[in-house]
Amino acid sequence: MKDQAELERFEIRFSGLGGQGIITLGKVMGAGLSLGHGYNVTQTQSYGPEARGGSSRCDLVVSSRRISFPKAENLDLLVALSQEACNAYYPYLKPGGVLIIESDMVAQPPTNQYLGLPFTAMAKDRIGIPQAMNTIVLGALTHLLPFAVPRIMRKNMEEALPEKIRAINVKAFNLGNREAKKHFGDVPQAWADMVVEHRKPEKKRSTQKK
Repeated sequence: MKDQAELERFEIRFSGLGGQGIITLGKVMGAGLSLGHGYNVTQTQSYGPEARGGSSRCDLVVSSRRISFPKAENLDLLVALSQEACNAYYPYLKPGGVLIIESDMVAQPPTNQYLGLPFTAMAKDRIGIPQAMNTIVLGALTHLLPFAVPRIMRKNMEEALPEKIRAINVKAFNLGNREAKKHFGDVPQAWADMVVEHRKPEKKRSTQKK
């Protein structure tokens, strides 16, 4: 088990439409932070009136300490994959919190301080499976969160998935992680003191012939 970054309390909300894999995204990240990284994590979720096309939300509270109140009300990170979700939940984002949007789905962000990628188009065009969108988001978030280690999160995800879909999800995770490095840049300044030294860069395979 790696050393933890000390977290008093960190609140994450995943939000969007039914069918986008919001609940699965929350469960996989929550399991990775709990089982893989050793944090205490609580998860709560809610669905709209329709399973597909209605609203969907999943919240995580992450802490190094015991979590006395499991609900997220003062968000450090809001992931909004639809315009409706962005409009509804942006007021819950704390000062210095980070907004991540699906840039093709959220045409009118409520602020100019946000990070965005076309996650759905990336899943369709570069993975070939639209349902892999939530795993691309997971890879992107793992780069951004200073207390999450990509190799640990990826390994935990692999162990939780059936073998037949493991390879495609690893590809999607790596794509999201790589694109976040390129487009999101470094860890947000507000989270800089949470950085863990164990976030080592991935080793590149040598192509040099011996």
